[in-house]
Amino acid sequence: MACAEKKLRIISKRRGIVALDCIIVQGGLHIQTIYCSAWILLLEDRLPPALGRPARLVVTGVGPRGTHHVSYTIVPQARGRYAIGPLSIDRTDAFGLTRRRVVLDGRDELLVTPEIEDLRVPSDAASATSIGSARSRQLLRSGEEYYTMRGYQEGDDLRRIHWPSVARTGELMIRQDEASRRASGLIYLDSRESMLGQARGAAFERAVSCAASIGALFARSGFTLRVGADELPIAPVTEEGFLDVLTGLSHGRSRTLARVTTSLRMAGSADASLVFVGAPLAPQELPALIRAGNAFGPRLAILIHPMDPASVPADRRVWLESRATQAHLTLVRAGWDCLVLSPSTRLRERWHTPRAQRPASSA
Repeated sequence: MACAEKKLRIISKRRGIVALDCIIVQGGLHIQTIYCSAWILLLEDRLPPALGRPARLVVTGVGPRGTHHVSYTIVPQARGRYAIGPLSIDRTDAFGLTRRRVVLDGRDELLVTPEIEDLRVPSDAASATSIGSARSRQLLRSGEEYYTMRGYQEGDDLRRIHWPSVARTGELMIRQDEASRRASGLIYLDSRESMLGQARGAAFERAVSCAASIGALFARSGFTLRVGADELPIAPVTEEGFLDVLTGLSHGRSRTLARVTTSLRMAGSADASLVFVGAPLAPQELPALIRAGNAFGPRLAILIHPMDPASVPADRRVWLESRATQAHLTLVRAGWDCLVLSPSTRLRERWHTPRAQRPASSA
């Protein structure tokens, strides 16, 4: 009767497929018989409920040994891993007197990743340039910046003399690097339902997007990646594996950070950067996170309100902003960089905003 092939084509200017991207599914039908003078083909491609109803197409004017191209569009509303297919083809005549169905085995996998924001320096604002660059430099300090000093020995490379130490001690001092391996970045997403709410909620999805954006920044800078979340042990991943983890991530059921902070302490090193993404922590949980962070080099916390303060009653808004402010001040005093976002705020907006200009609702 006919054979078919199907492929996905992305209509998007952004990297990868993210929610609300327009995706065109294209198919080719190759007629293999000469007896088809008045066929009508009814195509149905099965879609998961999250992508909508099955796609139905009608192909007329089917000729012998011909090729027909069909297409339809889908717009995924949320990140996730979706299976498209199988494709079924019904052959009928113009009067509907006969019908024959063929189901083509095989499914196409559609991977919709979290939104990744480009945190690189904007080209249109000098002040934002310096702010964003400074934040990136602090977070992306490499292992080459961690070193010890020792006295000069005959035969040492004179280019390794550390002149500030010479001026301070009056003796020739040589800089000796402690770490020659690639620097690493560890991103921990506090995915507890009790903090960020359930997956697919605005706060949870903003947190996943922030984690993905920071991961992309690490990867572009040559860092190795490690990722962890509630009910997800900390483990090294590739950039592709990192996005796979975030694509399928759901909320967890844990109530405290006790187990996590122990894992963070064990994973810490001076040449590793730590990024914590989650809702503002309760006061009793902050000391444990700070102690765990002391094992790392640069530390960044991205705190996301579990709900938009502007959309809740006044007393609830005061409570949200007070908790975020307390967490922000505590972490900053402990040497962390800290950003506070509402679920509707994009990370890029805060990344290039000086602390003095941040609105009160964002600490």
